[in-house]
Amino acid sequence: MKKVLTIAGSDCSGGAGIQADLKTIIANKCYGMSVITALTAQNTTGVYGIETCSKDFVKNQMDCIFKDIFPDAVKIGMVSSIEVIEAISEKLKEYKAKNIVVDPVMVSTSGSKLLEDDAIDKLLKDLIPLAKVITPNLFEAEILCGFKIKTTEDMIKAAKKIGENFNGHILIKGGHLEDNANDLLFSKGEIFWFQEEKIDNPNTHGTGCTLSSAIASNLAKGYSVRDSIKNSKDYITGALRANLNLGKGSGPLDHGYKIG
Repeated sequence: MKKVLTIAGSDCSGGAGIQADLKTIIANKCYGMSVITALTAQNTTGVYGIETCSKDFVKNQMDCIFKDIFPDAVKIGMVSSIEVIEAISEKLKEYKAKNIVVDPVMVSTSGSKLLEDDAIDKLLKDLIPLAKVITPNLFEAEILCGFKIKTTEDMIKAAKKIGENFNGHILIKGGHLEDNANDLLFSKGEIFWFQEEKIDNPNTHGTGCTLSSAIASNLAKGYSVRDSIKNSKDYITGALRANLNLGKGSGPLDHGYKIG
């Protein structure tokens, strides 16, 4: 069985973060492990508290995993401080981790920044360069490229701009576009579109976490970057179409929709 490590924050309501990642990894037939960077008190209506783990405890978790069950892929989500980013980067380099997928969780769905500017700079300098694939949404891509993204043409310009400072694969998620949900993959100067219709489901809590951990799972199993993204988008489409409806706000996906 292939092993996937998720490095992210905990979501006590189970819809995003570590919990969504582990559900996704097992649904994609891999063995899931986790390094928790922060505890959050949240549910479908919002985030009500954050407790950040110390850098030494993050390092301790990573040592325990890499020295015993070496992961075939690593997904990185919420990193809440400069110290945590430094700890993760240091250990990934030390253990020569492979198939790293970074979901740069910098902005909430409503457009609010979740990281201070100095932490964003650290993320750009230390963590993103280690990635094989990064998966920014439109808000996060705007921070990475420095301008607003309103159209598919803007997405292409943004990918090329981000690609000036990053040699890996860039997947800009178009879920916040008005007329479609097309995603753009920019790889080594080549552009490839993943065409997708918008699914009429307001319950989208944790979609970014789910997609990135699914991509990591597929990379762990040996699929190419493009096939990993295609398989992951098919999985998340099914999880949305299952129309799970839990909570008073934007509810979670049905990560186990394939389970009988």
